Amino acid sequence: MEQILHNPVYHGLISGDQHLGLGSENVKYFDEAISPFVGFDEGYEQGFEELNDLLPAGRNILFAIPQPIATPKGWQLLHEIKGVQMVYKAGGKVLPIAFTPVPLDAPYAAEMVELARLTKPGPFGLRTIEFGHYYGIFDQDKLVAMTGQRLHPQQYTEVSAVCTHPDHLGKGYASILVQHQVQLILQQDKIPFLHVREDNSRAIALYERLGFRISRNMNFYFMRRDA
Repeated sequence: MEQILHNPVYHGLISGDQHLGLGSENVKYFDEAISPFVGFDEGYEQGFEELNDLLPAGRNILFAIPQPIATPKGWQLLHEIKGVQMVYKAGGKVLPIAFTPVPLDAPYAAEMVELARLTKPGPFGLRTIEFGHYYGIFDQDKLVAMTGQRLHPQQYTEVSAVCTHPDHLGKGYASILVQHQVQLILQQDKIPFLHVREDNSRAIALYERLGFRISRNMNFYFMRRDA
């Protein structure tokens, strides 16, 4: 069933994230304020051409796929990130959790965007919180760490936006938040997974200690629709 995670954005948009999706029968995308992710079935060769028809000039998109692709006609490549996909396996090390993370809802959205801009865990807008299940850690009423969920392809749930303010690194906040998300996801009878830059060895080591294993490479293409 991990074949679903070969194309997680598309499978999320036609299953667990369908309520947030836009597009046509063959091509799906989120409102850019939620996420720039777009997706379509791997066998659909007209995907980028149809996206070109559906989206306005200047619209930014993010496309995730394991194999490398050439920049499609009508699109400008802004940035390419080489990452890995990791899937949770039973038996991860359980680290002590000293306190329960605080649920984050709409009133915290601006502070969440500010933290994401500082730490750059990936695209994060004011409506990204609509994916749900975001939790944070505060220090003197200031949000200093957070994580949440993003894609929900069938029986899988993605842990996302794992970030800690630079002044609060080394305190174990990421471990606490990721473990908390894993437990929430398992309680929903889902399987946790996540994505991380392939050169982020520190994060990969942490996720491996918590029970995640590398499943496959994943290329992320940030592109903009031509005028």
